[in-house]
Amino acid sequence: MNKFLTGVAGAALLSLPMASPLSAQSVSDDASVFGARESVRAASLSPSGNQLVYIASADDQGEAVYVVDLATAGAKPKRIMLFTEPMADLTGCSWATETQLVCRAYISVRDASIGEYLGVTRMFSVNSDGSDLKVLEGRRSMRALDDVFNGGSVIALDMPGEDGKVLMTRTYVKEASNNTRLANDKEGLGVVAIDLKDGSETAVETPDKNAIRYVADDTGQVRLKATQMRGASGYSEDEIGYFYRTPNSKKWEQLSRLELNAGSNLGFQPVAVDAKTNVAYGFEDGTDGFTKLYSVSLDGAMTRTPIVVRSDADVDQMLLIGRQRRAVGASFATEKRQIEYFDPDLKALAASLSEALPNHPLINIIGASSDESKLLIAASSDVDPGMLYLFDRAARALNPLLPLREAADGKAMGAMQPISYPAADGTMIPGYLTLPPGSDGKNLRAIVMPHGGPSSRDEWGFDWLVQYFAARGFAVLQPNFRGSSGYGAKWFGRNGFQAWRTAIGDVNDGARWLVSQGLAKPNGLAAVGWSYGGYAALQSQALDPGLFGAIVAIAPVTDLAKLVEDSRKFSNYRLVENFVGKGDHVTAGSPAQNAASFSAPVLLFHGTADQNVDIEQSRIMAKALEKAGKKVELVEYDDFEHDLDSKSVRANMLGKIDAFLRAELGN
Repeated sequence: MNKFLTGVAGAALLSLPMASPLSAQSVSDDASVFGARESVRAASLSPSGNQLVYIASADDQGEAVYVVDLATAGAKPKRIMLFTEPMADLTGCSWATETQLVCRAYISVRDASIGEYLGVTRMFSVNSDGSDLKVLEGRRSMRALDDVFNGGSVIALDMPGEDGKVLMTRTYVKEASNNTRLANDKEGLGVVAIDLKDGSETAVETPDKNAIRYVADDTGQVRLKATQMRGASGYSEDEIGYFYRTPNSKKWEQLSRLELNAGSNLGFQPVAVDAKTNVAYGFEDGTDGFTKLYSVSLDGAMTRTPIVVRSDADVDQMLLIGRQRRAVGASFATEKRQIEYFDPDLKALAASLSEALPNHPLINIIGASSDESKLLIAASSDVDPGMLYLFDRAARALNPLLPLREAADGKAMGAMQPISYPAADGTMIPGYLTLPPGSDGKNLRAIVMPHGGPSSRDEWGFDWLVQYFAARGFAVLQPNFRGSSGYGAKWFGRNGFQAWRTAIGDVNDGARWLVSQGLAKPNGLAAVGWSYGGYAALQSQALDPGLFGAIVAIAPVTDLAKLVEDSRKFSNYRLVENFVGKGDHVTAGSPAQNAASFSAPVLLFHGTADQNVDIEQSRIMAKALEKAGKKVELVEYDDFEHDLDSKSVRANMLGKIDAFLRAELGN
């Protein structure tokens, strides 16, 4: 134990019951263990740091909210809410005061007018004992509420001198009056202060029909506004404007413009404001193509200062802690994600925590008391899904609270090794290799698993899908092919759709590398992917039909033209059209248009309520393969979304994949 931390990091966990207890000892089936949802889905510390609220998985796909008094020895958590609405998720709860919580629900509804599922958010408050639940929708007529999909978001939990009030965004929909004084004549996104005692609200920012976001500083003042215009057709333009205010001013001044395009975004993108130094922190690509963190002064001079700069990776995440969401650092991913703190006290603390938790190098501060004397910390690794800790800075005590995935406790995991391999043109492709626990790493059945996105990347850490396959005896390669994010603009290129031949070529070269290294049997290769990863797994057949012996695609894109056309119903149509692009690659890069070239059998999974990738994408693929006389099976999960967030659905899917791969690749 590091001498700086004199607490009980090795002590027994607090006895905090889960809503639906599930332990590795009581579950022998790997699919049930790894398909189980997180035990702790979200957590928050009260202003004093003496109370914890956490959202636990409940039943098959529900959530339960628990509150526990951390200051009382032996105190047991109290369940204050059970959320089991179908096609709905409770995504977060935060302390507004020591006795009141503000929570957010996400609900999927089918819009009959366009025949699509749409996501609706709603905010509500509830006392910490579960009483007095109020939906925070303001005093607007119900006709307006029917049209509001964005139920708002909290941008400040603490408002100086305004105890019990929170700052929230509010969407207004303009109505025709029709002889009633209740009709709303406001339009756009505004900001209101809501008094949680009686639900009353006070306007803080007049609605702006072009506004898409507001940011408050750490004192609760609204300091930034983002706007995005819409053309005559109603589609969003490919530029976001950012505006700022000087302290205590109501006048908006232009800060920057962000151009959205198929490659990297160009311009300064502010994400937080520090009131003490009067600067905005934000991201922008440097001349070398790598994203960096800068500060810009909000005094009219707009002095620009580099804060976190790398020339080997994109600095792409801001670290904001506590109830004031104070900016303290930023992170980037090389072989592993790293945090660079510019707050000196937290930088020293992070170093001490790393020494105290050497087997959990991924350490994140996810909550804090008002004075930041108590911190809520999540620590994990590639072979450990993680633990939630409470750190008392005054007592220098680190106490374990809850495992983040109780079902996986005690389960043997495969280590995730950073590797690189050569593509056909000699470019070294980074990625991660996970071998089965205890394996000698020779002549295994192997899975190449490209990530989703494509504007994403794989990172070192626990991955339930990877660990399931490792437990079943497969080697798993996760390639960060060209077209992945995090490696700069040049690596991202024209993205994984427009430059699909490069991206998919890198994926296929990963499979060849596994064989060349003696890690995989030549006849024991499979491609498995989710979303864009499913697209990549399928499209691998267009370049080399004989490489993989089996293909598994979960919620895949299969027809690029349809992907663009489907977006025509939504405001982001022009952005999707620009991202996918126009030309011969739209047809050549669509797996459904290449069905005749397939030689590997295909297994498809898709939720019928998927809002990211329409279920028709998998249905089109299945029909095209059937018409071409190929072996294919499509498994549909009724009323489930893109992430298939259900322990029974995920366990069912994992079991089917395992049986399919064993049948097609052999034992």
